[in-house]
Amino acid sequence: MILKLLSYNIRYGGAGRERELSAVVRACDADIVVLQEATRTHVVRSLSEETGMKFWAAREDHSLAYLSRVEISHHEWHWPRGSRRAFMEIVPAGVDLRVYGVHLSAVHSAITERRRMREMRALLAWLAQHNEGFHLLAGDFNTLAPGELLETRSLPLRLRPLVWLSGGRVRYQTIQIMLDAGYRDAFRHLYPDAPADVGYTFPTWDPHVRLDFFFLPTPEAGRLKACRAVRSGPPLAEASDHFPLLAEVEVN
Repeated sequence: MILKLLSYNIRYGGAGRERELSAVVRACDADIVVLQEATRTHVVRSLSEETGMKFWAAREDHSLAYLSRVEISHHEWHWPRGSRRAFMEIVPAGVDLRVYGVHLSAVHSAITERRRMREMRALLAWLAQHNEGFHLLAGDFNTLAPGELLETRSLPLRLRPLVWLSGGRVRYQTIQIMLDAGYRDAFRHLYPDAPADVGYTFPTWDPHVRLDFFFLPTPEAGRLKACRAVRSGPPLAEASDHFPLLAEVEVN
């Protein structure tokens, strides 16, 4: 059985853009959608109604939420010790899969990258103690993969000084922590030689960086059937500043 999963940052809660967001979600035709910046419960409820994805959960002022057309047997927000960010556990009923929604701290600087590293280590420590079986991590990691570069000139003017204060270049290490822990970057697993711009997910009006990821354990990498940024079709730029990231995995 193939399950389609979508990771989508809907920007600032999504209020006022429900119609555009719903059009994007419907066009992607996923079974489960992991949302970031979904801080307004009424927006997630509206998306559920407009997309026909009757299973959903959100908490006011919490970034992570989900929509699903398949039954979800359990969901929970976890706040691991040492992390400033919660993550979300989503368990589809009747299949051997757990999905973990992730939204790490934002802004490009050496200070915030160290914060993301702490958040990632806290999440991995939690998984080592509590997770069993096949699982995926999905979300906006707000960092770059090894070998990928940030186009500083493309940043808003208000954010460029943070990079300059970091010596003109941020040493991104959070994704390497994931790789060293035995996880595969889904996009790079399928497209190891693709130019970086093929996977760019941010921003929709001037894509120049890949911030959104799916990760799965290396021993389970054979279950991954597809992974791509959705960059054409529905009103993407009107809906959010992130392109959605779509993956397909085989489940039992």
